[in-house]
Amino acid sequence: MRILMLGKRTQAALVEERWDYVVLQEMSHGPVTAPKSFFSSVERLCGQIWVNRATSVLFATWAYQKGGAKLAAKSWDYEEMAHDLSAAYQRAALENHALLADVGQRFYALASTRDLYAADGVHPSALGSRIAAETIAAVIRQHKEERL
Repeated sequence: MRILMLGKRTQAALVEERWDYVVLQEMSHGPVTAPKSFFSSVERLCGQIWVNRATSVLFATWAYQKGGAKLAAKSWDYEEMAHDLSAAYQRAALENHALLADVGQRFYALASTRDLYAADGVHPSALGSRIAAETIAAVIRQHKEERL
């Protein structure tokens, strides 16, 4: 969601196309390592999406794999990263009247029993991708049902 990602094609798509829902996802650790940029970008994009009469959905990302090399390389704590990401996305959703697809919390709940991560410990496995998609779809489905 960084300003660099707000390219001409994205801007054109938000203005020229009609959307029911627009799903926004930040770089995996962006909400924690660059919160000012994260909150500013969410506000700007949600405003544009609202003007176009669509609903914003924040795709909350997950902590790096517990015990994984990437988490260790950053000297981050798994529990803290999971909590901080979820809290940032919850705040952003509340402040911008966006829906929240808290995929990170689904990963947190399931990671000890399922193989949700790719070999790099950052990206999702096929199952992780499926869970992410199902979580987003469930949030949209619920919102549609509530509007009826």
